[in-house]
Amino acid sequence: MPENRLARETSPYLIQHKDNPVDWWPWGPEALAEAQRTGKPILLSVGYAACHWCHVMAHESFENEATAAVMNDLFVNIKVDREERPEIDEIYMNALHLLGEQGGWPLTMFLTPAGEPVWGGTYFPKTSRYGRPAFVDILREVSRTFRDEPAKIENNRTAILARLAERTATAKTAIGRPQLDQLASRFLGLFDSEHGGVRGAPKFPQASILEFLWRAGERTGDERYFDAVELTLARMCEGGIYDHLGGGFSRYSVDERWLVPHFEKMLYDNAQLLELLALAHARSKNPLYLVRARETVAWLAREMTPEGGFASSLDADSEGEEGKFYVWSRAELDEVLGPDEAAYFAAHYDVTPAGNFEGHNILNRLKRLPRSMDDEGRLRVLREKLLARRSKRIRPGLDDKVLADWNGLMIAALANAGCLLGESEWIAMAERAFRFVSESMSRGDRLGHSWRDGRLVFPGISSDYAAMIRAAIALHQATGQNTFLVHSRTWAAEIEQHHADPRGGYFLTADDAAAMVLRLAIARDDATPNAQAVTAQNLVRLSFLSGDDRYRERADRLLDSILPQAAENLFMHAATLNALDLRLRHIEIVTTGQRADELAAAALRLSFLNRTVLRAADPDALQPAHPARDKMKAAPPEGAAFVCVGETCSLPVTDPAGLVAAMQAAAP
Repeated sequence: MPENRLARETSPYLIQHKDNPVDWWPWGPEALAEAQRTGKPILLSVGYAACHWCHVMAHESFENEATAAVMNDLFVNIKVDREERPEIDEIYMNALHLLGEQGGWPLTMFLTPAGEPVWGGTYFPKTSRYGRPAFVDILREVSRTFRDEPAKIENNRTAILARLAERTATAKTAIGRPQLDQLASRFLGLFDSEHGGVRGAPKFPQASILEFLWRAGERTGDERYFDAVELTLARMCEGGIYDHLGGGFSRYSVDERWLVPHFEKMLYDNAQLLELLALAHARSKNPLYLVRARETVAWLAREMTPEGGFASSLDADSEGEEGKFYVWSRAELDEVLGPDEAAYFAAHYDVTPAGNFEGHNILNRLKRLPRSMDDEGRLRVLREKLLARRSKRIRPGLDDKVLADWNGLMIAALANAGCLLGESEWIAMAERAFRFVSESMSRGDRLGHSWRDGRLVFPGISSDYAAMIRAAIALHQATGQNTFLVHSRTWAAEIEQHHADPRGGYFLTADDAAAMVLRLAIARDDATPNAQAVTAQNLVRLSFLSGDDRYRERADRLLDSILPQAAENLFMHAATLNALDLRLRHIEIVTTGQRADELAAAALRLSFLNRTVLRAADPDALQPAHPARDKMKAAPPEGAAFVCVGETCSLPVTDPAGLVAAMQAAAP
């Protein structure tokens, strides 16, 4: 009889499969030992709880007795949650890319009994369709190849492992400010002038690219860069990718208009978009961005805060159908709102009897652009009524595991946006989540990666340290509390000790983590900025906040090691270019005296992309070589701020309103 071992796991994705007739193993030494003992190849299936096509393959194949019997007979079957074990997903997704496949989830890989990749794909249908062979046929053919053509298996194994271990040449790449400006112009040429975002479909938020363009606007003063980002944000805010009743953004849009979302909501997307919305509102004062930011944080507080940290995602599916929870019929509006108010609402949110998507209606406001916010009061009341009705539907599943890296992104976003927009409660939310991660997801000075139901996946990975150090730095600036700076320096030492790659950069896994077929040092962006780039930014800021130039030296070595990889595929390395922009244009603001906090608060209401704020009680709080040290001695007792770039600081700024002019004058 098959034995499914997933019921003992805490990952919601693995638990989704606990009743499959498949002899599933979670990833671990026991599963690999079983493969070695039996000599069977491994079938590795990687997905995540909110993944629609993972659900489809599960229903079609993993829940099917006949298909499961073939799997159990021919393979040792291992199920992995890519969010809980991203280091496993990275290895085998990279292997799939080397096979010429585009990639995606579910990831279906076939491995040797030692865990070495040989061949794979993504979703395979139960019966042959979509140009894909039937899953059972694939299973039998792969098993036959392992049995009858061992040389072919060995050739694939050797070639894939060799390519995975390759490292881009580390010769220095000349990318400075002129090159950043040229690259920004190239990126701008890829943008959709009507709908925003990169041209074509599907459309992803691609927040690191949007940030790169925003930085180009700040660097050059060219309004076109700001316009491209604001157009993208405005269309997303009004499109179906945004949840107009509950708040928050879905993962991506399947069309070029941002109308039809892939309905899953991920924590990391909403973190990055919150920062961009704050930047856009601070510059343009467009109330749409502020409303969407506030609604997104309200969604976060209402639906995504189990146990003190932030949950990972909301599923795309409910009752076996993608998006069912979110779509409406015109008849439902009439029932909830009454005919007159339903007609008013329908006219604003593109609701028709025939529907705007496969007979259903996805709420959106794309047909009346640009629009005024004057109708918000009446519409808000109607949205609240519909939200109350929607809350009675069967909800999509919540993946309530707490991931340190994704939480770090959201904590930093709440702190940065909270300062920029004057939302003190957002900063308090960030502090609560930070406390949970630092206390419940740590062992000594080291971070774990994933927490659920009192169980911690340990040790953490480099992205956990990168994101949580960034969060600590953001909270240190927002609050002035030194405990956050202590955390950031402690974790910076840990990532250096356990993750540093002698060739430059940082391995994803720790040096004492369970052995994998190899250790990867990932320097490309995914849906989140890569950990190397985030670490480079952290090191630049820590050098200023701590007065320790060794951090800056480490940042320079790190950028030297990853910029050659960025030069090969700029589109996948926007976060690295953002880190370089910070290194070239970092502005340091030192506040002191009786009005230090008031001046710091004013500084924190300016764009956070390239500025770092330090409160210094007296000159002795700064390192002896700091350029502001001597000027502080002559500062008036009521306090002053100094805007510093490199070795030069401004004259004392005593009026908070004067900080903008001082920063503009000092900007490199």
